[in-house]
Amino acid sequence: MSHYIKWVRSKVGNERIFLNCSGACIVNEHNEILLQKRSKTNNIWGIPGGVVELGESIEEAAIREVKEETGLDIRIEYLIGIYSKYFFEYHNGDKAQTICYNFKASVVGGTLYIDNNETYDLQYFHRDNLPTLFVQQHVDMINDFFDNKVGVYR
Repeated sequence: MSHYIKWVRSKVGNERIFLNCSGACIVNEHNEILLQKRSKTNNIWGIPGGVVELGESIEEAAIREVKEETGLDIRIEYLIGIYSKYFFEYHNGDKAQTICYNFKASVVGGTLYIDNNETYDLQYFHRDNLPTLFVQQHVDMINDFFDNKVGVYR
């Protein structure tokens, strides 16, 4: 958890807050999307990404989070959409309305690795063979990506 989120939680406890997040849809040469099995979501799959830190842009957050969670260096190609009317309750009782900025990105370096801390597994999946995703927000983001939508706002 970021220092900023810890500080906010020290003030508001488990009450619902806004969380700004950035993530990236990364595909391989077979048009399969990279998904991360996340340790903080009961080992359920999602798009690599996470919370925007104070002082960074949403693009910088996506690049940093993907690097931390996958080992890959990415280049942001374009914004797929902004997903803002989604609510989540974490296993510790913290509540949030998550606002996620979803990008299409390309791999420009790095090597896939699993840290067994934030990430338990990384795999590419075809649209017809997607695993269960941990929140509807990620379902919507992936569907919009595969439907070639740009400029989405929900």
